[in-house]
Amino acid sequence: MNKETATKNLDNVITKVEGARLRISEHHIVKIIGISKYSTSQDIKTLYEAGQRAFGENKVQDLKQKMEELDDLPIEWHFVGTLQKNKINNLIDLNPTLIHSLDSLELAVELNKKLEAKNKKLSALLQINSAYEETKSGVLPEVAVEVYKQILELCPNIVLKGVMSIGAHVEDEKIIKESFKTTKKIYDELVPFGAKYCSMGMSSDFELAITCGSNMIRVGSTLFKEK
Repeated sequence: MNKETATKNLDNVITKVEGARLRISEHHIVKIIGISKYSTSQDIKTLYEAGQRAFGENKVQDLKQKMEELDDLPIEWHFVGTLQKNKINNLIDLNPTLIHSLDSLELAVELNKKLEAKNKKLSALLQINSAYEETKSGVLPEVAVEVYKQILELCPNIVLKGVMSIGAHVEDEKIIKESFKTTKKIYDELVPFGAKYCSMGMSSDFELAITCGSNMIRVGSTLFKEK
């Protein structure tokens, strides 16, 4: 991907984000995370030079490799994939800005234990399975508020920053919208408990997610497309 394409892709996403966020409020700020899991370090660098600052990887090994290859750039790295327990220590050592995929109390307790042992803290989002899809990770909406509060209480080394969900994997926009609204309602309940981010929306549905209240989107193919 050349500089011109990267700039065009980023401008295109920003324009769409602006249009969607202004439908809510001119004060509604949306953070864009570039999902770089299918992209090279060179493409990330090109997008960085075009102005994109935050990038997310979904495998610990890939995150490590790209962080090392791009360690001269002050990139804000996010971990967005499913976190396997045997990779927790490796991820802690990489110290990402934010983990998007804390998908159970059990995982949180395990992560906290390893963080305590290393005397470190990490920021994370609680993943909610608001679409009730068996293929997706995350806590169910009915227990999300309770689990969030339990993590706050039991896991002092995890700094909870909000919630994340993936929109329903269907064609029907109404169903996708409902899944976003479910997450946003939970987020609103958790704002008094320190929630800052409601991370919803990917390349196919981020405009809809923003109009439903998302303030953080995870965009891959739209940012990294070659033409």
